[in-house]
Amino acid sequence: MAEHKANVATGLAKAAAPKPETRSSVAESRPARGASRAPAAYRSFAGDKQFATTLARGLALLMCFTPDRPQLANKDLCLMMDLPKGTVSRFTYTLCQLGYLCQVPGSTRYALGSAVVPVSYPLLANIALRQLARPLMDELASHVRGSVSLGIRDRLNIVFVETSRSRQALSSKQADIGLSYPIAASAIGRAYLAVCTAKERGAILNEIMVKAPVQWAQYEAALNLAMKDFGEHGFCVSYAEMRSEIVAVGVPFPIEQDGRKLVFNCAIHKFMASRDQVYAEIGPQLVAMVQSLAAKMQASSTT
Repeated sequence: MAEHKANVATGLAKAAAPKPETRSSVAESRPARGASRAPAAYRSFAGDKQFATTLARGLALLMCFTPDRPQLANKDLCLMMDLPKGTVSRFTYTLCQLGYLCQVPGSTRYALGSAVVPVSYPLLANIALRQLARPLMDELASHVRGSVSLGIRDRLNIVFVETSRSRQALSSKQADIGLSYPIAASAIGRAYLAVCTAKERGAILNEIMVKAPVQWAQYEAALNLAMKDFGEHGFCVSYAEMRSEIVAVGVPFPIEQDGRKLVFNCAIHKFMASRDQVYAEIGPQLVAMVQSLAAKMQASSTT
């Protein structure tokens, strides 16, 4: 682990070595106007005959619904997806029939349906660390008066699969299962990068540069600092960056599960801890919790 930290601490220059695609090359890969095309998020699959564009569009439609946009009409979805009204209308009808959408009574708007929930259950049920970690997560969240979450990677984001909140946690946007944050912008995302191999890290950074250039420009310096922090302290920090009122610390779990990397974060309100306190107290407490969990998992696997 110490050797890995030392390698990470050398910075992101070597990790980001793969040459990013240029804007012109991305533009050239896009199909002509009027041609069948995948949603913007899937344009890297243009020309892939195995890629089911219709399925991708349907899934992209479901992803349009967020906690800030829980209800959407067909006209909203047409604008968000750049698709004809007839296509969107067929999608919403089909998804309603299957239970993935439901129509809001007395309106032309739609909301996510109950069929969405069981889709994620097998994934959550097979992350055994969730049950093992919950008591220690509850204890730390209560102690720091904040939240402690466990996350996994979802493309260029980290999505929470377990979370514990103190009753005294102060936030208008509470941590919860399913909430996701960009890898580049969050402490938990940077902790994920820190535990990756140089090759893995380079591939992710290249993807961020190409697909999220605004994020890369905004957080490149912070990413370099995060890798240095991990090398020196064993954790990564985001101090009021993505959300001005929140301070967060991220620590990777040292044991992969089914080939999947897992990461923890601890978030508190900014007024509760200075930057020095985050490094001296909050970070080390999360590291200690993760080390304790790793020891418990190793012990349980040998019994």
